[in-house]
Amino acid sequence: MKPKVILYKKVDSEVLDYLNEICNVVYFEKLNAENYQKFLNELKDADGLIGSGLKVDKKLLDQAQSLKVVSNISVGYDNLDLHELSQREIIATNTPNVLNDTVADTIMGLILASARRITELDHWTKTGQWKENLGEKWFGVDVHHKKLGIIGMGRIGEVLAKRAHLGFDMDILYHNRSRKKKAEERYHAKYCTLEDLLKESDFVCVMTPHTPETEKMISEEEFRLMKNTAIFINASRGKVVDETALVEALRAGEILSAGLDVFAEEPVRADHPLLTMSNVVTLPHIGSATYETRKKMAMFAAENLIAALLGKTPPAQINS
Repeated sequence: MKPKVILYKKVDSEVLDYLNEICNVVYFEKLNAENYQKFLNELKDADGLIGSGLKVDKKLLDQAQSLKVVSNISVGYDNLDLHELSQREIIATNTPNVLNDTVADTIMGLILASARRITELDHWTKTGQWKENLGEKWFGVDVHHKKLGIIGMGRIGEVLAKRAHLGFDMDILYHNRSRKKKAEERYHAKYCTLEDLLKESDFVCVMTPHTPETEKMISEEEFRLMKNTAIFINASRGKVVDETALVEALRAGEILSAGLDVFAEEPVRADHPLLTMSNVVTLPHIGSATYETRKKMAMFAAENLIAALLGKTPPAQINS
């Protein structure tokens, strides 16, 4: 008998076909109030769970007595209670590496859009306000030959450093739990304390996962340390930043602008003050959102899932 798997995210037909070859797939393109009870009923005897964003904690796992593997279609896994999964000997997996370049492209886009005020001036042009030559008040700032500070030099941080240094002649500063010799050698990245990075960088980019230790790690004190010409970029997790402090720093002119792909609550509420600021570029968490990359991520997650169900070690297991 094929193992029963619940897929709760829309995926490419090729991925679905691959899963169906080995598994009995119960497919929800997305979970909502209308189908959630049906999902819970199906979960009772499911062997595998694959998707992204669903909070997998003790409450949910108590209703999944047959579960053997949870496969996240994402790099981040702060939605998973790893301790609880490990206690129940349920394998957890994620999808690292396949999205590194795509996310780095998005971050570089945020840097450029924020520095050159691209979204702001796009709106200005489309609303008919371009009636004469641009004055200095509409000028942006250069990206090339500036200092980029990367907080959390993981895989994505390294490919971002590559783009910034080799493509834009930027000087790379980084703060990380460990030294990254490859980045230091290839991109002349300079390891420094968080305080020095914040003081010296023209662009500050947060690339850390969300954990209890990193929650609101960038707050009032950190924004005060930054240059008043600094541009703040966050494409990691919204909760690593104190958004109230960010709003105040922007209003007070403690930093110049910001580019955000993530928020503490997603979808971000329509009345959030960050959405009213012309000097903030806001994106709806699209870091890896290209057709090619999302397909690769889903296929990788499927491969992780099937490996676990066949008694093999998945390529990207994240618990023991």
